[in-house]
Amino acid sequence: MANEQALDDRLQSIGARSIPEFDGVHDVWPRGDRLQAVREAAAAYKKRFKEQGVIRAAKSVDIAAAPYPVNYAFHDAVTVPSLPILSMINRMVVVQYDDWNGTPRTLVFEPTVPDGSAEAPYYRNLQKLADKVPGGKLFTDFIYKQYNEPGDVLKKLGLTADDIDFCTFDHLHVQDSRMILGSTEVIEGESAPRTPLFGDAKMLVHSRELATLQSMHPMQWAWYVDGSLAGVDPDKFATFDGDIELGVGVSLLWTPGHTDGNHSLVINTEDGVWVSSENGISLDNWQPELSKIPGVRRYHEQFGREICPNSNTLEDSLDQYDSMIKEKTMADPCGDDPRWLQILPSTELAPWKRFWPVVPTYVHGGIDYGTIESGLK
Repeated sequence: MANEQALDDRLQSIGARSIPEFDGVHDVWPRGDRLQAVREAAAAYKKRFKEQGVIRAAKSVDIAAAPYPVNYAFHDAVTVPSLPILSMINRMVVVQYDDWNGTPRTLVFEPTVPDGSAEAPYYRNLQKLADKVPGGKLFTDFIYKQYNEPGDVLKKLGLTADDIDFCTFDHLHVQDSRMILGSTEVIEGESAPRTPLFGDAKMLVHSRELATLQSMHPMQWAWYVDGSLAGVDPDKFATFDGDIELGVGVSLLWTPGHTDGNHSLVINTEDGVWVSSENGISLDNWQPELSKIPGVRRYHEQFGREICPNSNTLEDSLDQYDSMIKEKTMADPCGDDPRWLQILPSTELAPWKRFWPVVPTYVHGGIDYGTIESGLK
């Protein structure tokens, strides 16, 4: 009871609350029954979630494109000769909403700092390989593209750092918390400690994701930035467990599997519910039966699977499957083409012809609702 009260107190302090529909569903056994429990809980919660109202505004802005192996992107489903590498575009999403205390809030989702991501062991090793290969610079230019820094996005939207209440990532792969929350220690290669990117904003993070950074398994290591918590004030993190709703029209649903603490952003708009995470990198991952990427539809047909996971890490592949069904159940059909769901990958397969035939079958290209306002805080 004491732990439950502490969790409630933490949520109340940020104007949030837990979601009872999902209580216990991730403990159901056997696994087939668990999947059904997750599906039913998501359907029940979706009804109540939509009745509660819509967000004030949401806007996505591209940050950068970076390389990613094709075999990870579609669980080895691609069956034709192609480049072994594709590009994924990270998008930062700013969401404004009213919390359960009636306070206007501004949330920043996926504020990736590209310089920090480049220091994750996987990308650091990839860059070392490119540097050794003749023409490596051409490869780098072919794959990478820089659009904006998170601070530039705020300026474009007419916001300042002090306007931001919270930031969050679906998980902390390739993220350096020091570059976002600030640090008392100097990052290697820099001359001074980093100051917070978003003023006194807190980072919302699932307790299991933060614990992973504090005590990492070797199978997780390559995708996390070494030392990313060094000198970071622990009070800058607002931790939560399970599934929470931050306010009217916005929730963070626990979607474990890709990582233990993975969570998905869910928002309700005048066009219905949108979901965002990196459980997939294109709609083809969630709806393989509609995919034109060679092999992805066959993966669906041969294995009888409703999804095709993004699989660079499968800390629990069955959990990730269940989580993607949870996301599919929550998402509404797209108004432009109702065959497709309103799922916006937090990092999305670039629709570049240079990577044909591994290009997304359908792309939303971002979201834009309402008017982002400064001075709400």
